[in-house]
Amino acid sequence: METLWVAGDFVMTIPLSFLAEKWGRRVILRLNLLSRGFMLLWAIVVGCFDNVLPTRAIIAGPALSVLGGDCVFNSLTYALVSSLTEDHVQRAIYFGYMSSVSYVVALLGPALASSTMTVSLWLPFWLGIFLLSLAVPTIHILPSPKQLNGKYNGVDEEQREPLLSSPLLKAQDDQKSLFHSLAERLRTIKTIVISHPRNFTLLLFSFALTSLASSDTKMLVQYISGRYHWTFSSAGYLLSGKAIVNFTLLTVIIPRLLRSTRDLEGGNQPQSADKSNIRHAILCLAVSVIGAFGIAVASEIWMLVPSMFVYALGSALPIFTLSLLKSPSVSPRHGDNPEAASDTESHIFSIVMLVKTVGSLLGAPLMAALWVHGIEMGGAAFGMPFFVSSACYVVAIWVFKMIKI
Repeated sequence: METLWVAGDFVMTIPLSFLAEKWGRRVILRLNLLSRGFMLLWAIVVGCFDNVLPTRAIIAGPALSVLGGDCVFNSLTYALVSSLTEDHVQRAIYFGYMSSVSYVVALLGPALASSTMTVSLWLPFWLGIFLLSLAVPTIHILPSPKQLNGKYNGVDEEQREPLLSSPLLKAQDDQKSLFHSLAERLRTIKTIVISHPRNFTLLLFSFALTSLASSDTKMLVQYISGRYHWTFSSAGYLLSGKAIVNFTLLTVIIPRLLRSTRDLEGGNQPQSADKSNIRHAILCLAVSVIGAFGIAVASEIWMLVPSMFVYALGSALPIFTLSLLKSPSVSPRHGDNPEAASDTESHIFSIVMLVKTVGSLLGAPLMAALWVHGIEMGGAAFGMPFFVSSACYVVAIWVFKMIKI
């Protein structure tokens, strides 16, 4: 199901960028909610009508990922957050806040689902649908990048900027066929990747590696339950502790560290900030290597718990990698046209999310296959997904060492 969800999201990212130009960004975000809501509702339908529908019918839940998934959503939201400020420290802090919310929700989800499921089997799904409905008014009040920059007045607030836009590819002014528009976008992506420095390609490779490696997180509940014979609810509560570490790190510790580092270095020199981001990224990767390896070799629960918390410390990585996307050494600015710069930035974040989706697309089935193989072998083989993740993080460190500022 995870693979189907990611695959549909990946395939439809570029077509949805065309529709974002015609219908506006808010419409695409609402479609994104629809796809998520359908998956939850379909699980309820299959469960309630089990005498009519086979259990395997639940696999059809991710079918509406063609209306947008994580790749589409993250492309829009991270590009929006990136435009909030030109201060590299404040931008990194914003990325940290977003990452903390994602981590906390992902890790608290199992605990919340376990506790509510004791009340009613279907309560977690209805609760999920309710939470998605709360996002509708939030989407409505999102500001457009033009409003944030204060450079445009009297424009339609439907946020016409696409995921993969270009001044030459405005759908509302261009009556080209959908196929031709998609072909032009593919050429635009290719041009951006080729025209940017080698550092950009290396950074994209690191995004793919870390996205693949982090797919093991989705296996943690099954891993704890299978290897240590814990119930899913108990495993969910344990992951809640990891979520607390993630939240504290990304909302309190990292922001203070970044501000103190800026004060010590005295100023906002781009080169100094970029070197600092690379150092911190490598440190996060090194911690992830230790944490993933510790989880893999943990034969007892008392060995697992500290390894999980060490692994959680590596969750700060996106703060520094996403901040590097604004670096002149990675994405040099061409010209002084603010609209063109905004378009290029949207392209870059969309490309990054596509690459991360490819990593997830490869990681989901790989980790599942390693998990099944580990169960068959038993013993230390239970940790195979985390051994592979640790190796991916090691390769990512090597990639970062090759980035030259």
